[in-house]
Amino acid sequence: MFIDGTWYEPRGRSKMKVVNPATGEVFAEVPKGTKEDADRALEAAARAFTQWKEALPSERASLLEKARAILLERLPQIARLLTQEQGKPLREAEGELKATATALEYYARKAEEIEGEILPARAKGMRNLVIKQPVGPVVAIGPWNYPVLLIAWKVAPALAAGCTVVVKPASQTPLAVTEFVRCFAEAGAPKGVINLITGPGRELGEALIRHPRTAKVAFTGETETGREIMRAAADGIKRITLELGGHCPLIVAADADLGAAVEGGVYRAFRNMGQICNSINRIYVEEAAYTDFVEAFVERTRRLRIANGLEEPDADLGPMIDEAAREKTRRHIQDAVAKGAKVLYGGKEPEGEQYKKGYFFEPTVLTEVNHEMIVMTEETFGPVAPIMKVSSLEEAIKYANDSIYGLVAYLYTQDLDKGLRAAEALEYGTVGINNVAGGEVEYPYGGWKQSGLGIELSDYGLEEYLLVKHIRIRSLR
Repeated sequence: MFIDGTWYEPRGRSKMKVVNPATGEVFAEVPKGTKEDADRALEAAARAFTQWKEALPSERASLLEKARAILLERLPQIARLLTQEQGKPLREAEGELKATATALEYYARKAEEIEGEILPARAKGMRNLVIKQPVGPVVAIGPWNYPVLLIAWKVAPALAAGCTVVVKPASQTPLAVTEFVRCFAEAGAPKGVINLITGPGRELGEALIRHPRTAKVAFTGETETGREIMRAAADGIKRITLELGGHCPLIVAADADLGAAVEGGVYRAFRNMGQICNSINRIYVEEAAYTDFVEAFVERTRRLRIANGLEEPDADLGPMIDEAAREKTRRHIQDAVAKGAKVLYGGKEPEGEQYKKGYFFEPTVLTEVNHEMIVMTEETFGPVAPIMKVSSLEEAIKYANDSIYGLVAYLYTQDLDKGLRAAEALEYGTVGINNVAGGEVEYPYGGWKQSGLGIELSDYGLEEYLLVKHIRIRSLR
């Protein structure tokens, strides 16, 4: 762990095992942090905040730029570590780290662009200034699916704004995040500006969130955990940013370019084994395009290559994160089949000696689905694509909005007017028309309904780490 500028490994303390999901084997251990560690980290962050909030914007930018350079220099080694602990193919891991570097670069620029206002006075002799100041020490809690990138989405704007940070990575994937923090340490981060503690969320989370020094919590993960964070933060009226469950729909209109819709749909449904908040979880296809779309979707899915991501860096898919995730996927498929769904492809573990040790699962295509099935209403977070026939675009929008979630929706149509009207009707924070691009640092990314609170990325994401102050001045002359 990294606390107050020092790497710290407590002696005689129990540890957490890190498992390679491609082999099922333990290959590393990390310290199991305690409430006392959380207290030390937050006290360090609070002490450092008194100086870091006064740092020049150029100093904050310099730290982010230096950390980025170190990250890129060490990218091959950190990517291998990320693949070992998370399972994604090596090229995917490298892509995650490159996107992380982009986030650091973006917020390094933004550190020098924080602006206030001078507002018109309503009386003579009055001046009204509006300035923005950092909120304070931030607790950044990351997920295991994109462990480095989604921590960077929190750390980069926080540091750019003048906040200090305590990072708590997911228990399954602490290693690459540790190396990410090491980049800041070696870039010359002042003591306490960035800290890292590892340990189970159930034990550490509440201690971090309820701590009186914590001014803000930024979290990506399950919706139920987000509810618990809100409850824990309520007593202190702490600021929170939550990026939660997605259960994202894809709508394919009758006039869509089916080749593009199939390519985008397969990519976004199965990338990272469907273990992405903005993964496509359900597909609605207008009746006129349904048969052709399903046939092409299954054929494209058959061509996906599953492998150990270190042995085959260019594989399309690796394993799932653990057996619990794989079992949840099986359970959702079994429920759908019991209620009348048909499995057109997948639905089981792949055959072959190379798949026997890890948590591999075939990408799965379901048809004859309806909203009575769990897979159509709850986030599977696995490689399952249920496809439902609808009679009209309006019916598809109705079904798409019939959800507690509202993170991202996707729509394919060649009618721009139709696409824009549908985008306005969809109850989602992001709507992709004829593309399935994920979160990009220049554009706001936030969930509606129970998919979250607040915004990550873009200028809007930086604002989440700033407080607005009105200074009213009366001239005494």
